[in-house]
Amino acid sequence: MITGVFPSSWQDLQQKVANILLESGFTVEVEKALETARGKVEIDVYAEEEVNGRKYSIACECKHWKSNVPQSVIHGFRTVISDLGINIGYVITTSDFQSGAIDAANYTNVKLLEWNAFQSLFLKSWFAHFFVPKITKELHPLFTYIEPLYPRWCDEMSDIDQELFHDLRAKYGAFGWVMLSFSTYARMLDKNPILPTLPLRSRFFVDNEKIGRIPVEIMNEVNYLEFMVKSITYARNAITQFRVLRDKYNQTYDDER
Repeated sequence: MITGVFPSSWQDLQQKVANILLESGFTVEVEKALETARGKVEIDVYAEEEVNGRKYSIACECKHWKSNVPQSVIHGFRTVISDLGINIGYVITTSDFQSGAIDAANYTNVKLLEWNAFQSLFLKSWFAHFFVPKITKELHPLFTYIEPLYPRWCDEMSDIDQELFHDLRAKYGAFGWVMLSFSTYARMLDKNPILPTLPLRSRFFVDNEKIGRIPVEIMNEVNYLEFMVKSITYARNAITQFRVLRDKYNQTYDDER
């Protein structure tokens, strides 16, 4: 999933849906008022994107309910979608749907999604538009410190600081190389990049000495948003330690090199 945090209220569900669509490349408005032939309506989450120069619109109805959504909700939403000429509508719920609701949505442009199903539907778009650029931007300095080519200022370091630099590379090197597979750089080399699976422990031998240095909370995380946050926090700490040495020996401070 994108996140393992379950929406706490209808407002939270609405905002989480909006955030995912925004981070997936859409322009988004929450509680958007629109005029139809039948009068004014309010869309919980309205989103648009451009596909080959053409507008593609989405409307979302968010139901933070404990009971299953009835067909009356679907009938009403389907009418609104039709009146507005919206490409597709999603009814997103934290519960489930009555059988009548499922029947009412069949063969229409209204799709019924539980919260986790909504996340799954937009995971790849969210990952490509938000996760990858964010990881690349935040971890780029770390990538430069753990790559085979050493920074220019390394030759200026004292023996003690050179040893410290090597210790930092040993500590954070495996983490950096693993995270590089989530970055723009790695995905540029693949014409059809796949979504890297989580948790990391399912893909890497955790008893390996170098992999074993990666924090267990990062290795075990199964949700991409939480994985991203934990990884960035860990990387920032690493970058800070490397920059202590950089700032001591590199007087230009214009880059990490």
